[in-house]
Amino acid sequence: MSSVSRFTRLTLTVVAAAALAACGQKPNAQAGAGMPPGEVSVVTIAPERITISNELPGRLEATRIAEVRARVAGIILKRTFREGSEVKAGEVLYRIDPATFKANYDSAQATLAKNQATLTQATLKAQRYKPLVEVNAVSKQEYDDAVAAQKQAEADVAAGKAAVQTAGLSLGYATVTSPISGRIGRALVTEGALVGQNEATQLAVVQQLDPIYVNLTQSSTDLLKLQQAMSSGQLKTVGQGKAKVTLVTDDGRPYPLPGKLLFSDVTVDATTGAVTIRAEFPNPNRTLLPGMYVRAQLEQAVNESAIVVPQQAVMRDLNGSSVLVVGDDNKVAARPVKTGSAQGNNWVVTDGLKAGDRVIVEGLQKTKPGAPVKPVPWKGPAAEAGAAPANASAAPAAAPAKQDAATKAN
Repeated sequence: MSSVSRFTRLTLTVVAAAALAACGQKPNAQAGAGMPPGEVSVVTIAPERITISNELPGRLEATRIAEVRARVAGIILKRTFREGSEVKAGEVLYRIDPATFKANYDSAQATLAKNQATLTQATLKAQRYKPLVEVNAVSKQEYDDAVAAQKQAEADVAAGKAAVQTAGLSLGYATVTSPISGRIGRALVTEGALVGQNEATQLAVVQQLDPIYVNLTQSSTDLLKLQQAMSSGQLKTVGQGKAKVTLVTDDGRPYPLPGKLLFSDVTVDATTGAVTIRAEFPNPNRTLLPGMYVRAQLEQAVNESAIVVPQQAVMRDLNGSSVLVVGDDNKVAARPVKTGSAQGNNWVVTDGLKAGDRVIVEGLQKTKPGAPVKPVPWKGPAAEAGAAPANASAAPAAAPAKQDAATKAN
């Protein structure tokens, strides 16, 4: 009897425990079934007009380079410029000993004066003989000799003038001046050096740095694709003289002054397969120097109906790129896409999306394809940065509410 009673009590205990367990699980199950959809931030796709920009590497180059050389032989007497300074066109840079050239110039002038005197004498003689030969007072031969002597004297005067001009040029070349305005580098010779002996000795280099050129290189393949897109109507040209170029120096700092596109070379480099593109930038403070490595953002085309999405919305794996979109029933679906160039913080989507699609930007980790969600408009990075302090201050106030809810559930 006692064993039956123990068995009965054990059975009743198990049944009661099962009932209590069933009663305890029922509210949780109902609560799980009634959970609201997760909130995600979405952007609604709308085609927009964007300018296609490409980042290209390049090197800076002076717009004008003049190698100052000695054009006559002599000894350097004086250097008149300061190395690394700005010089003007025509400014004196060196003085070569002019003594020999001055003597040659004076000699040429004396010879010219002698030839001019001879010409005057021959001319007067020919003039006197002309009326005399008409009355046979002098022979025809004597008159012809007088006229020939006059013409020879005229030729000697012309040669004398050329000799004076040549000597004057040599005397002028003894004063070496800058052919252009720009910044001069270091002096390549010093006072006392013999220059111009059997060769035009290089004395210095002057470079014009304002404005300055940047020579960019772009793959011929990329350039060909761009031209094909424009010829097919997918893209439009920026317009003659309207392409903007912005510069980023080697240390990552943006250059504040915009540049302009000058030309694109017509020849592809056989060794690199690239095309050279030249742009021009103002350089009033001489912060850009020849030979510096830079990167340039070059506007090359316009897309009138581009589809762009924030970069954080695009997921990449071994199968390619994809995004999560919210359908009309507010359920999530994965959509494979093809991306083109980057425009700021956005990707240009060339295939996979259309106008009106709602793409998830935030909340990707909280959802998956097929799950229902509550879409809200994405406010963008600027709005998030401005809202961050408010969210931080609201967090402590929200904590007690969560604790009360947990207490009631328990």
